[in-house]
Amino acid sequence: MMPDIVLDTNVLLTALRSSRGTSYRLLSMVEHDRFQLHVSIALVAEYEAVLKRGSLALSESQIDDVVDFLCSRAHHHKIYYLWRPVLKDPGDDFVLELAIKAQARIITWNIADFKRAQALGVLVQTPGEFLNFLEGKQP
Repeated sequence: MMPDIVLDTNVLLTALRSSRGTSYRLLSMVEHDRFQLHVSIALVAEYEAVLKRGSLALSESQIDDVVDFLCSRAHHHKIYYLWRPVLKDPGDDFVLELAIKAQARIITWNIADFKRAQALGVLVQTPGEFLNFLEGKQP
């Protein structure tokens, strides 16, 4: 059974900034069916807004292509309930809501911001921790 994940925007941004790290490695695995990616309208909107702020060496068209590709590989969710406020940063609550609905783990570089997610049964991991899981190096 493939693990279910919600990819936090910071991981996507990091992957598109450098092809050397674990974020890029994880992003490059999206098309290989090693895990099931989950998105919501709010998350896709954040992907687009953050990636188009001008901090990447990609055109808006290239960013649209990346987001479209992720959406084509992801399971889409409509969120009808709100668990707000739960997290330290209320701007991250929609990520937690998606993870709860999808019964997925959150992959993020901001573990501390999602500390309260564990109380709701959501596993939060860095890209490196998740890659180790995929390779059988940790639970």
